[in-house]
Amino acid sequence: MNILLIGAQGSGKGTQAELLAERLHLKSLASGDLLRDAIAHGTPLGQQARPYVERGDLVPDDLVLGLILDATRQLDDEHGIILDGFPRNIPQAQSLDARLEALGQPIAAAVYLDVPREQLLDRLSGRYICRLHGHVWNLKTKPPRVAGVCDLDGSELYQRSDDQPEKIARRLDIFFSETIRLLDYYEAQGKLLRVDGIGEIARVNESIVVGIDGIFAVKGLSAPVAPRTESMQYTAG
Repeated sequence: MNILLIGAQGSGKGTQAELLAERLHLKSLASGDLLRDAIAHGTPLGQQARPYVERGDLVPDDLVLGLILDATRQLDDEHGIILDGFPRNIPQAQSLDARLEALGQPIAAAVYLDVPREQLLDRLSGRYICRLHGHVWNLKTKPPRVAGVCDLDGSELYQRSDDQPEKIARRLDIFFSETIRLLDYYEAQGKLLRVDGIGEIARVNESIVVGIDGIFAVKGLSAPVAPRTESMQYTAG
């Protein structure tokens, strides 16, 4: 079972990916983390990607796809993958679909975390990252127990330079003009799950899990997760 998370920066994709990976026994694959890990370990794909990253250029789709496919082939006890950060547009989605279909491991559901732009701006202004492992915290939605210190590894929290207002606005412009088109693409396949991303983290997570179950039920497949409830919001056909 492979799941795709779609959402703008600040929608909570990273947090939900961690929760879903644990709850559904999936391998969480954030495209940025895959790149950094491959470069740090000097893998063949990492060596090819390094010059692009060092120049600040976008890494070619084929390299990112290669990293995703390598990770997909190396599942241990996981039941599949959960993707965050790729694809960002329809051509990338088409390439991803073709490669995963060839492995017999297609995307089962695409989850859209729906958060209004104004709320995203507010969330991102309070986002902090820990220096040791990159754990994400938010002063408004997911604050650490001790101000300025990561709960998980005790390292210092800092705010990224690209979490400044003008850079945040630019990233959101790209999402709402380009990446948002993925919703129609996956809705046409009967795989789109729309979830209200505002509210308690646990409630959002439950809506995702129940909605995924709903998509499987509509398709007549064995339910991989909890039974449906009235709280789910999904589009399937």
